[in-house]
Amino acid sequence: MTLELEIVKIIAIILALLLAIIGHEIMHGWTAYRFGDNTAKNARRLSINPIKHIDPVGSLLVPIVLFVISSGNFTFGWAKPVPVNMHTVIANRGTNGAIGVSLAGISYNFTLVAIFAFIYFVMGEPSSLLGIFVSNFIVQSIIINAALGFFNLWPIPPLDGSQAIRYFAQGKKWYGFVAWMDKIYPYGMFILIALIASGAASYLFQPLLWLLAQIL
Repeated sequence: MTLELEIVKIIAIILALLLAIIGHEIMHGWTAYRFGDNTAKNARRLSINPIKHIDPVGSLLVPIVLFVISSGNFTFGWAKPVPVNMHTVIANRGTNGAIGVSLAGISYNFTLVAIFAFIYFVMGEPSSLLGIFVSNFIVQSIIINAALGFFNLWPIPPLDGSQAIRYFAQGKKWYGFVAWMDKIYPYGMFILIALIASGAASYLFQPLLWLLAQIL
């Protein structure tokens, strides 16, 4: 691959990653705002300005390291969490509102997957440098948004899937289960690290890899 094409690919990956992770976080705050919580709006975190959302580690360091060690085949990351007051959301919309806020980012990511997959199906073969950039951006957007959405569905704190399950249990008055989830919350990151370090996470990603193979 020429240097020119490599630069095009890198820029496409960066833009796709920022669109995925920043939009994911904004959707949490925007959904909470719709449910009467002004926390994110007052903190000016509903802005699409990437500077307000970039996390030095999750948005820069981790993606760069993953990109380098995978020889440009994969990257991943996260943005600074948008602040949300779930007590306000629950007071206004109940636990269903809290579930909606928890799953808003995942819904955003999967919506982008569907949109970009459709565009990919109808677009022709790129014949210019701009076309190659657009093609790379679309493919990377599909991969990154699918990975981010699927990963956040895992029922492990502090991922969005675990939050949705917790609020569902709270709505059903399964207080013992809620208390158990609250107890394991401080250890959630250690569980995630153990899954990734042991290689078990790769097996959990197999359904996603199969789906992406069918799409692309």
